[in-house]
Amino acid sequence: MVGGLSMKRSAAPLVSVLIPAFNHERFVERCLDSVLEDPYESKELVIIDDGSTDGTGERISEWVSRHRDEIPIEYVRRDNRGIAATMNELAARAHGEFLRLGASDDYLLPGGLDAQVDYLLEHPRKWAVIGDSVVVDQEGKKLFDSGMCDLHHAKKGLYQSDEGIRRAVISHWAIGGPVALIRKRSLETVAGWNESLRIDDWDFFLRLASHDAIGFIDVCVCAYRLHSANLSRTRDTKARILNLLESRSVAMRRECLFRDPYRSLLRAQSHFIGAKISFLQRRLWPLTFHLLVYLSLAMATRIKLRAALHLAEGA
Repeated sequence: MVGGLSMKRSAAPLVSVLIPAFNHERFVERCLDSVLEDPYESKELVIIDDGSTDGTGERISEWVSRHRDEIPIEYVRRDNRGIAATMNELAARAHGEFLRLGASDDYLLPGGLDAQVDYLLEHPRKWAVIGDSVVVDQEGKKLFDSGMCDLHHAKKGLYQSDEGIRRAVISHWAIGGPVALIRKRSLETVAGWNESLRIDDWDFFLRLASHDAIGFIDVCVCAYRLHSANLSRTRDTKARILNLLESRSVAMRRECLFRDPYRSLLRAQSHFIGAKISFLQRRLWPLTFHLLVYLSLAMATRIKLRAALHLAEGA
């Protein structure tokens, strides 16, 4: 299709689609097919099988053999090192100016890459752009039209300003599935993914939000799949407590990145997470303490945010 390429398309920056794969033999081919199906042409595919114990590695190898002439592909199969280490290795192996974060059980929606690349080209001061997702079940049947609104009950209006995105990332984590496109050079500032964490997404986006580096487009750029494996993790009490303990540690560690009132908002969030942990542990007095501190900080933060908004409007 070389003769039919437009000037815009021929000059399009390279996007590296990063796929960390682990035990998703049932879903991984749909994920990889979706990269080919997206009409954005200047792209490469970087895949790491992070020590899968099922047939994921074989499915990927077979897919790569069939499609290696259609798209540049780098595929690595190695022992398990965890999601954060895998993301850092994927980014290091990528050649693109932009990195599209993927997941081997989800899949991209056509047009998402174009929309996100256009946004970052038009907003050079932004390091990342997030979109929305549709939510599907393990058979691919649509469950929700909006992962942000229907699954995470987020207010999209918050994502229309830097202040709103800061508030949303701190107090209502609603970025589910592979919805982000980031500039590779931004990793030099935010230092990539934290390999000491089991779940690193919130920490990564907090660091981006502290630089007002996140943009938003109200476009569904991927399908986020709900299935038995990711549902069972959220229902297991011990796993939930471990995840919440890690999240609280992240909140306390990242307070220093923000100025008030957002620092106080993140401190309030750490106590809200503490209340959730105490509830799951059935500890009444710590639950009461965390809730009281949370309510106090949340109220004070709300007053500070309103005052800051009035000052900005007055200016």
